[in-house]
Parts: sequence; C-alpha cells; structure tokens
Amino acid sequence: MFEGSIVAIVTPFKKDKVDESAFKKLIEWHIKEGTNAIVPCGTTGESATLDYEEHHRVIELTVKTVKGRLPVIAGTGANSTDEAIMITKRAMDVGADGALLVSPYYNKPSQEGIYQHYKAIAESVKGFPLVLYNVPGRTASNISPTTVARLARIKNIVAIKEATGDMRQTSDLVRLCSKSKKFNIISGDDFTTFSMCMLGGKGVISVVANVMPGAVSRMMAAIKSGDIDEARKIHFMLEELNGAMFIDSNPVPVKTALAMMGMIKEEFRLPLCRMTKENKAKLKNVLKKYGLIR
Repeated sequence: MFEGSIVAIVTPFKKDKVDESAFKKLIEWHIKEGTNAIVPCGTTGESATLDYEEHHRVIELTVKTVKGRLPVIAGTGANSTDEAIMITKRAMDVGADGALLVSPYYNKPSQEGIYQHYKAIAESVKGFPLVLYNVPGRTASNISPTTVARLARIKNIVAIKEATGDMRQTSDLVRLCSKSKKFNIISGDDFTTFSMCMLGGKGVISVVANVMPGAVSRMMAAIKSGDIDEARKIHFMLEELNGAMFIDSNPVPVKTALAMMGMIKEEFRLPLCRMTKENKAKLKNVLKKYGLIR
C-alpha cells in the first residue's frame, strides 16, 4: 500500500542534461528525512520535456539509488494508451514498485474511454501496482468517482492521486471505494492534504516535500498515529510555503527554491523558464521565514 509522505521529486538539470549527481543526493536526503516513497518523472519531475531514454534513465537511477529502502512509484502516464503501456512496462522491468498514471490529457476521453485506458494498462502489467492520477486542471477531463470505483475493483489498481481540490469529490471517492481495502485515496495537492486525510485519505504525493520533507513526513505520521492536533499544527505551519510553491507554474518555484538552497542548479527546459524578479523575491522572503535560506 502506498501511503504517507510521497515526494513528487524534481529532475535536476545541468547544461540541459539530467544532473545525476544532484539527483542522487536529493534521494538520499529524502530517505534521511523520513519520506515514505518517491515519484520520479511526475509533473514536478518535468516528465513532459524528458525524452524516452531520459525518462527511463531517471526511473532506473531512482531505483538503483533507493536500493529498496522505500517504494519507487514511477510516473508513466501518457495520453496514448499504447505509449503508457510501453513506459509502464519499462518502469516495471527496471524494478520500480509501482506506477503513477495521469489521466489522458488533451484528447478528453469519455468516462468509458478513461476506464478502458486504465484497464488495458492494468492487464498489460498484471501484478504491478498502479496509481491513478486525476488532475483536471492539466488534463481537461475529470475521472468521476463512479469511474474510480469501477477501476478500484481491478486487482493491481491500488490508489488514486486526487488533485481536484474538491472535498465533495473526495468524500464521494472515499465512500464509493471504501469496500476495497487495498485502494487508497492520496492527495495530489499540498493545500488539501490535511482535509483529505480527515475524510479518509492515506497520503500525499507532495510538491512541498521537495523542500521540507521532514515536516511533511511528520504531519503524515501524526495523522496515522491519531495525533490530529499535531498534524493540524504542521498543516498550518506549512501553508505559506505551500502557497509559495505555486506562485508560478509547477515545478518552477520548487526548483528555484532548491537552487536557492544550494541543492540543484536553477535550470528548466522550455517552455518552462525562470521566474520573474518580483516572484523570485517573494519566494526568497518565504524561504527566509522558514529558515531554509539566509
């Protein structure tokens, strides 16, 4: 079961190449700070601008660096079912523990099309755990709770990363999927993690965990142990930082923050680019408040 603090890890670049040294250091830091699982090649990992070989290499490098110390959930989604199957099989072959698959974007499939897409992938990698990813703000389509409930009956579909920010939809998801004990609801938005977990969610695939992994890990541990007051305290403590991570398109602020912290280079691939001076100044002020930089 995938749960707890799961980092949607950035992909560091150096001179337009994957900075493997910086990436391995980030992974070791996350393990030390108590992160429960790692997602390479998600939205925050700039998967959209990685070519196939880079994509596979980042997943493979994550697996080899982690060495079984925590689960690796590889981002393998695509808006072509055949392409998603190909990438998912490669992730399984290099030893990933599961895959995160964004709902097909741009082509706006029907609910039946979404169901058949995930069903085909699940059948192609039987026994390999799959996590659905619902983010209508990027895909232009929503996976309805009834569709998720249908998919949850498929043996190796084990969770959903829910990033609508809609607590009514989350409530429906928990209610409709509660019969499946192997299926988890995971927050896909740091702003809503605490609220979602109060409804029955089991974790977060987090952006802010890239810069404060220990705090997110402690919040999720407090929720799991039933220390809701402590979890709420951490939630409120993180709110301003959560906001700062989205003053520009993700992952621009989080990578900029890590660069300011001296952990990676401030490098992106077009069409993503550096923040404006005004936004960078705002981000810098927030990082100072949290003691992340001087």
